[in-house]
Amino acid sequence: MVSLSGHSVYHLGVLTVWFCLLAVSQAAYVNVALNKPAYLQYPYVYFGDYDTYDASKAVDGRKSDLSTSGGQCAISWGGQTATWWVNLTTIHSIYNITIYFRTVNDLQDFYTGLSNKFLGFSVYVSNTTDRLQGTLCYKDDDFTTLTIPAVFTTICPVHGQYVIYYNERLPGVTYPRGYSTYVHSNLCEVEVYGCPGGFYSANCSIACPDTNCYCHLETGTCQGCKPGYQGYLCKSACGRGYYGAECQQECGHCLDLSQCFHTNGSCLTGCDAGYNGEMCTSPCPYGFFGQDCVERCNDTCDGCNRFNGSCDSGCNPGWQGHDCQDACDKGSFGENCKITCGHCRDIKKCSNIKGTCLTGCDAGYQGDLCKTQCDRGSFGFDCNETCGHCRDINQCFYTNGTCLTGCIAGFQGDLCKTPCQRGFFGENCLQKCLENCAGCNNKTGLCEYGCLEGYTGYFCENACPYGLFGQDCTGVCNDNCTGCNNVNGVCDRGCHPGWMGDYCDIDLLKIMMYRLIPIKTNGSLGILFNFLQSMETVRNIPNKS
Repeated sequence: MVSLSGHSVYHLGVLTVWFCLLAVSQAAYVNVALNKPAYLQYPYVYFGDYDTYDASKAVDGRKSDLSTSGGQCAISWGGQTATWWVNLTTIHSIYNITIYFRTVNDLQDFYTGLSNKFLGFSVYVSNTTDRLQGTLCYKDDDFTTLTIPAVFTTICPVHGQYVIYYNERLPGVTYPRGYSTYVHSNLCEVEVYGCPGGFYSANCSIACPDTNCYCHLETGTCQGCKPGYQGYLCKSACGRGYYGAECQQECGHCLDLSQCFHTNGSCLTGCDAGYNGEMCTSPCPYGFFGQDCVERCNDTCDGCNRFNGSCDSGCNPGWQGHDCQDACDKGSFGENCKITCGHCRDIKKCSNIKGTCLTGCDAGYQGDLCKTQCDRGSFGFDCNETCGHCRDINQCFYTNGTCLTGCIAGFQGDLCKTPCQRGFFGENCLQKCLENCAGCNNKTGLCEYGCLEGYTGYFCENACPYGLFGQDCTGVCNDNCTGCNNVNGVCDRGCHPGWMGDYCDIDLLKIMMYRLIPIKTNGSLGILFNFLQSMETVRNIPNKS
C-alpha cells in the first residue's frame, strides 16, 4: 500500500507504534538530557555563526521546526565519522532514548534526500566520552532510506552518564546500497528518559532502598553497584588499592594505598614520590620531584630523577658533577662542558653556559664567542682598530695590525700609518727625493712643492735654460752676460765686450770716458795715472745682489 505522498505506509505504521511506546515510557520517566552539556563533531558554521547549529540545540527541548533554518537542530558538516553526545553530568538510570532527525519539515524530502545520511547509526551509553567503554544500545543494520523512522526510539535499560550518537563511512569499507558517501549528525532533539541514579518509580520520586545500588526503575531492586562498592547489596567498599565501577580500577601511586578513596580513586593523604594529581597517576612534570612533586630540581640539572631529585638525566649546559653543582672548567662551556671557549680577552670571563666572552675579545678576534678573526682591514681588541696603508690589506696581521708585506707608497712603519719624512717617498719611504726639490710628494716623488732656485721639471732634474735663473727659472739673465748662473744670475761665464762686473752691468766705455781727463802739469804721465785710478775704482764697485 502506498500513501498519497508516494511512500510506503510501512514505515509510517512502525512510526505510529513507536510513538505509542514513547508515550508510555515518557509518562513514567523524565527527560534527564534536557539542557545538559553536549558535544558535536564538525559543527556547521554559517558565516561566523557558531551558535545556530551547535550541539546544545539537540537538548534544548524544542522540536517544532525540524528544518535547517529553524535554529532547533544540531547540524554538522559531512565527514567519514559523525559523533554527538550529551553529558548527563552524573550516572543515571536510563530506560529509553528518542532521536528526532532533521526532516526539513517534509517527510518526502527526508526520505528522498536526507535519510541515507543516517543509515547505519549507533547509540551508546557510557560513563565516559569513549563509546567503546560503554554499552551499545542500538546499531542500525536493517533500515533503508524508505524505512528509517524520522523519530527513532530505542529501549536501553542501563546506567550511564553519556549518551552517544555515532555513525561512519570509513574508506575501504563496502556499505549497503543506498548509504550516503558521507555522514552527518543532523539531530533536532535527543531525549533520554529515566531517573537520576538512586531513584526509581513513576516520576523518579522514590529513593532506592539500598543506597549504594543502582536499582530497578520499577521495583527498586539492586541491579548493580555504584562506583566504589561491591558484594551483596553493594554494602562493601572496594578492597585496598581498588576503586570505581565494580571495583575494577586500580588506585594510583598513593602515599598510603589504604587512603585511596574507593569511589573515585582520590589519594586522600597525597602521592608517593614521583607522582602528583588527585589520583596520583601523573608523573612529576619536568623540573620537579618528590612526594606530590612539590620539590624543585636543582636549576643546573637537565631535569632530575622524579623520585629522589638526583641529576641522572644530565646537567644543563655549563654545569658538571654528580649533582651538576660545578661550573665548567676554565676555557670550556656548554653541554657536558665539551666546547672550548674562544679567544676571550679574559678566559676566566668566558660564560660557562653559552661561551660568551663577557669582557670582550682578545686582539684579532670578534663576535660573542670571539672565534671569528677580524674582517679584512681591521685588527686589535674586538677588531676595533683599522689597518694602516698596507701594500696588501689582506696581509694586515689581525692581532697587531702589522703590514706583513710592507707599506704602500708614502707610508712607513710596522703599521704603515706614518707618512714619509720630508725628503723621502715611495713604498716604505725608501726612496730619496732629488736634491733640487723644495720637497717632493711622499708617494710619487714629484716635486709638488716646487724646485730649489735654478731648477725646473717634475723632478727638478733640469737646470734653468740658458738665459734664465732663480726660483722657478723666472729670472732673466742680463743681456750683457755670455751666460749666467742658473741659481743667482751671476754672470759667471763672462760679459760681452765693453761690460764688466758680476752681473755685466758696468759700462766700461762710460767709465773710461769719464776718467780720461788731461792733466797739463803731468802730461801723458798724468793721463796714465788717472786711467789706472779709474780701474781701481771700478774694481771696488760693489756687486749687485
